Amino acid sequence: MPTIWCAISGHGYGHAAQVVPVLNDLGKRLPNLKAILRTAVPSGFFRDRLTIAWDHQSVHQDVGCIQKGPLEIDVPATWAAHVQFHAEWKRRMTEEVAAIGAAAPAVILADTPYLAVSAGKEAGIPVVALANFTWIDALTPFAEAQQPHHKAILEAMQDSYRHANLALRVAPGLPLAAFSTVVDIGPIAETRDSHRDEIRNHLGVNDSERVVLLAFGGIALNALPWEAMGRLQGYHFIVSSPPSRPSPRIHLASTLRYSFNTLMASVDLVMTKPGYGTIVEAVTLGLPVVYVRRYNFADEAPLVEFLHRYGCGHELSLTDFQAGNWQPALDTIRCMNASASPPLPTGASDAARFLMPYLQ
Repeated sequence: MPTIWCAISGHGYGHAAQVVPVLNDLGKRLPNLKAILRTAVPSGFFRDRLTIAWDHQSVHQDVGCIQKGPLEIDVPATWAAHVQFHAEWKRRMTEEVAAIGAAAPAVILADTPYLAVSAGKEAGIPVVALANFTWIDALTPFAEAQQPHHKAILEAMQDSYRHANLALRVAPGLPLAAFSTVVDIGPIAETRDSHRDEIRNHLGVNDSERVVLLAFGGIALNALPWEAMGRLQGYHFIVSSPPSRPSPRIHLASTLRYSFNTLMASVDLVMTKPGYGTIVEAVTLGLPVVYVRRYNFADEAPLVEFLHRYGCGHELSLTDFQAGNWQPALDTIRCMNASASPPLPTGASDAARFLMPYLQ
């Protein structure tokens, strides 16, 4: 049974959402494939998504960014966490190399913990990175010249990333300059069939109303303008956190029997931050997107450009989002159309094709 070691960043769910379709495609080519998921992403995320045999090992692979909710990076806390992470580098490396050696995988797929790249090199296992950005891209804008440890951490990341045998740059993505060998692949999205009618009937939505999915990723969004949402005529909202008070217009996703991907395929529009999985899947589905930008996260700009080129998007300012002034944006996006046909989501099969020689 061939084994693939998957080191996945636990910063939200976007990295895991890129890896899962690749593994599912590989499983069609290699029915006896097994994946070891080395990640802080909860095992429940993979349970209704991954179609191959897998073993989950809850181990932090990197820091990413420390967040104050999905829309704000805590920059001082992020650097402090990286300092701590690198202070324990030797121990982490020893543990990773030993675990990799015990599992004896054919290849390591990293999205995109640099620890796994260094550990793979030391363990003698080839490493393929899968990414639309790196943590160097994410942290460089926050580096301060008067803080030499910022530069040292970025250089350590660079030293790790350059040891990857190959980097697969997922579209739309940044250049991935940290890697020695980079190959472009298509967008990654794994959509489900729509259950629009069943969901609307279950929620009591009439023909003139629209269902909005709030999808802000794996970092909890607890503060929503519940009262304003309840007053918005013509809309129903599916949310991940319980509202402060019950409303016939606000529905908790966990009370529905459908997966997140099925909800995405079944609603009328999505409200989100520009994160890879949600944006690319929405474009693939032709689903309108109202988005709230952060303006300081590495891959946000290419994702917004991708959305406006191939999909249907409208920006809602952070101030209006927090105040519940959503009506103009929700009404405006009714009238918008995509400007071009989106590229086919071939990224999973593209990546599988590059990984197959290692697994055979």
